[in-house]
Amino acid sequence: MESRLRVGAVPYLVARPINFGLEDDGRIEYVRDVPARLIERLRRGTLDVALVSSIELFRAPGYAYLAGPVVAGQGYVASVQLFLRRPVGELRDVLLDPSSRAAQALLAITLSTREPQARLVEVDPSVDVREAAAQRDAGGWLRIGDRALVEALSDGAPPRFNPSEAWRADTGLPFVFAAWVVRPGVELTAEHLSCFRSARERGAAQLERLASEAAQAWALPLAACRKYLLEECWYDPGAQLAPALRAFRDRAAKLGLCDGALEPTPIAL
Repeated sequence: MESRLRVGAVPYLVARPINFGLEDDGRIEYVRDVPARLIERLRRGTLDVALVSSIELFRAPGYAYLAGPVVAGQGYVASVQLFLRRPVGELRDVLLDPSSRAAQALLAITLSTREPQARLVEVDPSVDVREAAAQRDAGGWLRIGDRALVEALSDGAPPRFNPSEAWRADTGLPFVFAAWVVRPGVELTAEHLSCFRSARERGAAQLERLASEAAQAWALPLAACRKYLLEECWYDPGAQLAPALRAFRDRAAKLGLCDGALEPTPIAL
């Protein structure tokens, strides 16, 4: 019998359409955590595969990734938001949610042509980024995941700049927030790969249920939750995956945010 594959994934709604049921798969040893901590586990070798920020592919050599389902967007995505206390052009300091490296890099890229003088400051994970922005009189705060989704869809939501929407306007490409990243030295078998195919198939069949559960849990409009999962989030970019990742690498490398020479290995799923 093959050894159990050690897999990590983010605890956000956005991931459920591609990780659905993995926690119950006997072939998998499964953990949930925020992307930044999953990356630490990958680097330490305590995880074999993790659904993490795509920028990690270009920050250390030897990675591979599953060239199949990813967490991406073709424009506006409600769960990654720069909430504004002042308009873009007058931001000065912007405080960053420390959970996602891809979202931080995306914001740096999209602001570099809109407000290059903005200073991006990561807050401690124990601090609420919105409260910190008010205390420091920062121009805005970056938030990701379920909390960003709820904040954006709630009554009285602050004004916002959506970085994935800006990316699409700038590049014409989708933005890949997270991918299944395989650490160096891990050889995935056909049996391992079937785990991820099955999870995607299960998740695709549960979109309506997931939207309904989210709307009830967070007291949000069902139509907005459906729009988020069925329209804003894009899980199967196909032939657009590789060019989208390359564009992210190249633009991030120009800002010194990653290594532009790295070419991670795609694994067909």
